Amino acid sequence: MRLVLAMMQHETNTFSPVPTPLLRFGRGDAQSGPPEGDEVLKAFANTGMALGGFIDVAKAEGAEMIFPIAASAWPSGVVEDSAYDYMTAKICAAVAQGCDGVLLNLHGAMVTESLVDGEGPLIKRLREIAPDTPIGVALDMHTNLYPDMVKYSDVIAGYQTYPHVDIYETGVRVAKPIIAMIKQGVRPTMSWGNRPMLPHVMRQGSGDFPNKELQAMAQRMEAEGALSASFFTGFPHADIELAGSSAVVVTDNDMALAEKLRDELLDFAWSNRQEFVYQIEPLATSLARAQAMADDDGATGPVVLLDHYDNAASGGSMDTMKVLEGILDAGLEDVAFFAIFDPQAVEDMMAAGVGAEITLALGGKTDLEAIEHKGTPLEVSGRVKLISDGRFVNHGPMAAGVQMDMGPTVVFDTGKVEIIVISNHIEPHDEAAFLSLGIDPAGKKFLGLKSRVHWRAGFEHIMRETIDCAGVGVCTSDYDMLDFKHVRRPIYPLDQVNDPRSTNG
Repeated sequence: MRLVLAMMQHETNTFSPVPTPLLRFGRGDAQSGPPEGDEVLKAFANTGMALGGFIDVAKAEGAEMIFPIAASAWPSGVVEDSAYDYMTAKICAAVAQGCDGVLLNLHGAMVTESLVDGEGPLIKRLREIAPDTPIGVALDMHTNLYPDMVKYSDVIAGYQTYPHVDIYETGVRVAKPIIAMIKQGVRPTMSWGNRPMLPHVMRQGSGDFPNKELQAMAQRMEAEGALSASFFTGFPHADIELAGSSAVVVTDNDMALAEKLRDELLDFAWSNRQEFVYQIEPLATSLARAQAMADDDGATGPVVLLDHYDNAASGGSMDTMKVLEGILDAGLEDVAFFAIFDPQAVEDMMAAGVGAEITLALGGKTDLEAIEHKGTPLEVSGRVKLISDGRFVNHGPMAAGVQMDMGPTVVFDTGKVEIIVISNHIEPHDEAAFLSLGIDPAGKKFLGLKSRVHWRAGFEHIMRETIDCAGVGVCTSDYDMLDFKHVRRPIYPLDQVNDPRSTNG
């Protein structure tokens, strides 16, 4: 058995000014581009990625594995066409050499300079190259589903947790039905549909109602015989027609059952759509609560301060300073803040050296035209405490074993706040991000995190309290700040919608 295993992942924030060239897809080694060939196996075997799940299933079958490319980039603006063409050409060329099955670790929300749906056209090309070859696709929960993704693949499965701690398991859920097609004649039948709703990301956590119940429903469907059941919350920061929630159910040659189960998921989501709307708290109120907690000396564990408007895992620039400025102005002490993306500041601090006392114009290097925000650096004084190459390996549970690369990194200590300044975009979802820099996050009074939900994977078990801080950024939960021009209308909550008018297939 010969299998082609590939990864091409990007969640595109069409409001983000952060460019997405090919080099950005070298996640874990941002200087050399994505791994190819045997380097893929070295990078992703025994990891918590869907590709790791593919590898383990293929090994158990004694299959020959072909690895054209494993490309994964932190969310950002639209993908450059040249990068997309390079990655897809690698995958298509491998399939053209002949294989018994294709396993793709995609995202489901890739937008390129030319395409609103980056995944569907790739799968269509593969189907044209190999008309009868089984194709399985692992997708992120934040997929914005387009028809071609379903039409030209055989099995789709999406993550059932957010934070995404089941990425590996999703790879297994895709690979096993594909193997069953090859060996046992299983005939996957897929039904998909959507609803006109754009859930706020801050309300999409799988520990919260209603997504907790939706994912439990999907898991029950699989336990009762569906080959795969997936509810996609969608990624709302993509101004494309079909952004929003959808569902896919795969059965063994039973379309009526697939349609029935699909509608169960979609109807439950639609009937509880108001619960996907996030209520924003003013920053001043949030910081006032933080100040009150600072006086509670008897409490244990850190208070997490979420700078959730500016998150690299949703396409944020990670250099807006409003929340960090508020923390500094409030005089909060014993704070570790992750992170400010400012390669120039890192260079300046590295030149000054460990121990140097300096004043910096930190962050604010990026203009956010989509929300009419002019980047404004913040003058900060402190000491260069530590310089690092920025590399660490995730402890898990999310993406365990994967090499991460913050780029050259500095811990800048103001005396009250340890500010981590990085050269590559990365979201804090793993304790190793702090521990690799000599900071024990569990021992801090406050953790400032540029994150939205993924932080829970690595820090929820140590945190005392969470305070959401509405700062500035293209990951804003305030839809009024985003000029949606292309998303289908009407759509909830941008509009009051009573008719769900689903698109089913």
